[in-house]
Amino acid sequence: MTSTTHVLRNGLDPAPVARAAGRSHREESAAAGALLKVDGLTLEYASPGRVVRAVHRVDFEVHRGDRFMLLGASGCGKSSLLKAIAGFMKPREGRILLDGRPVDGPGPDRLVVFQEFDQLPPWKTVLTNVMFPLLAARRCDKVEARARATAMLARVGLEAFADAYPHTLSGGMKQRVAIARALVTKPAMLLMDEPFAALDALTRRRMQEELLALADEVGFTLLFVTHSIEEALLLGTRVLLLSSHPGRVRAELDAHAFGPGSIGSAAFQAQAARIHGLLFDEALA
Repeated sequence: MTSTTHVLRNGLDPAPVARAAGRSHREESAAAGALLKVDGLTLEYASPGRVVRAVHRVDFEVHRGDRFMLLGASGCGKSSLLKAIAGFMKPREGRILLDGRPVDGPGPDRLVVFQEFDQLPPWKTVLTNVMFPLLAARRCDKVEARARATAMLARVGLEAFADAYPHTLSGGMKQRVAIARALVTKPAMLLMDEPFAALDALTRRRMQEELLALADEVGFTLLFVTHSIEEALLLGTRVLLLSSHPGRVRAELDAHAFGPGSIGSAAFQAQAARIHGLLFDEALA
């Protein structure tokens, strides 16, 4: 067995954790090159009489197959970062590269799942909601779109609800439809902005476990915004910590060692406490 430290940046050196023998995920990904590169990114909002800086000179890379978590307190700019990567917000300075090409607007290679349950057009059935991005992008004809959408609904366990309308679904089911709609086009990157925050605790845990299972089955690169330390360690392979407003990179951590079965472990609790200390400027243990 080899070992690696959790914190990869800022010179921090917490206790090492065990890692399977061979090259690390990060080493393998780096060899293939970064899928997403955020370089010196500063984001600002203009409001009457002043300019508000959301994030300041942020740098990070996301490699293919990563489940990359953006973690920080409310107001640290993590959702602004996701919007910029999605192409909905222009940088004040710096650049965003996806597969080596500048991001200058929205595109089908980056699809977003938001927190809100009303992101599905209510006049479309579950099936036609999932078909829509394929038809809008002219990726295929209706016959193929229906087949691909039906297959994706089966993967998220909703094939029996293909003819239902969004208002008849629970919050968790609506989020599964939104995930299916995003993944059916096989985007380069799935962007999720606190998608489970409005769910009750039991549904949220089930959705987290389903997302991990789907990542294993389908395989996709994920950029996920959260303010929950537990969720970041549960879902992520890597976690970027952002300081309070304006958001700056506080640290980057390896979270491969954690998953649903490790939540109650001493190592999980110790790392969660360490992250809390980093985010809130407490002394490291």
